[in-house]
Amino acid sequence: MLLWVPLLFLGISFVFSMLGMGGGVLYIPILFWVGLRFKTEAIPLGVLLNVLTTASASVTYIRDKLVDWRLALPFGLGMLVMPPLGAWADLTMPSKPVILLFALFTAVAGVLSLSGWKPKGAGMGPRQKLAMGLLAGAILGFFTGLLGRGGGAFVVPLLLMAGVPGKMAAATSSVVVTAAALSTFFAHLLTARNPRWGLWLLCCAAVLAGSQAGSRYMATQMKTKMVHTLFGLLLLTVAALLIVMDVL
Repeated sequence: MLLWVPLLFLGISFVFSMLGMGGGVLYIPILFWVGLRFKTEAIPLGVLLNVLTTASASVTYIRDKLVDWRLALPFGLGMLVMPPLGAWADLTMPSKPVILLFALFTAVAGVLSLSGWKPKGAGMGPRQKLAMGLLAGAILGFFTGLLGRGGGAFVVPLLLMAGVPGKMAAATSSVVVTAAALSTFFAHLLTARNPRWGLWLLCCAAVLAGSQAGSRYMATQMKTKMVHTLFGLLLLTVAALLIVMDVL
């Protein structure tokens, strides 16, 4: 059995849970590379691990009152409702230019996070948060359906660029991505065939442990500067992966 895979996922979930992301961008390719069938094994398990990572981290962040619910609820609603429309549009729209656009957007957010940039102004009021959450959630929900992937890599940079503090951005993103990933999980669960239950259980246990450790460390130990540095490095890595794996 591939015992090293759960250990690797333990580390991945530790890092991604700190940043409000699910880790599906790494879980699914790794599972495919080690020999699992892409559509019937790698995607169903990878999406499940994505859900567990963000849901487990969300429990910590909700308990520590780090989630901005005025943003999370409308954002999550848009991410739940719009993916089917994006999936339908996938039949007629080219995906590579869209992926390149999101990769560049993510890279810009990564650079801004590393530089410590903060937007000018007093921040968003309740109405602005509602409007941003609905609009951004609808747009990202549409494009996640179009691209066939979760939106965690895009939610965090958008929140950062809107001026949401690093810890709150990660916590809010965890809740939003969990809502979006759940619908994706139930859709892909129907495609699972002959799951390797031992590997599934070990990977799920590793991800739950890693995400709990990562979210608790971020909530209680990490300083703001360290959060932004880690955000920036990971966002630049995600942008590079998007370009290498989907555009080139």
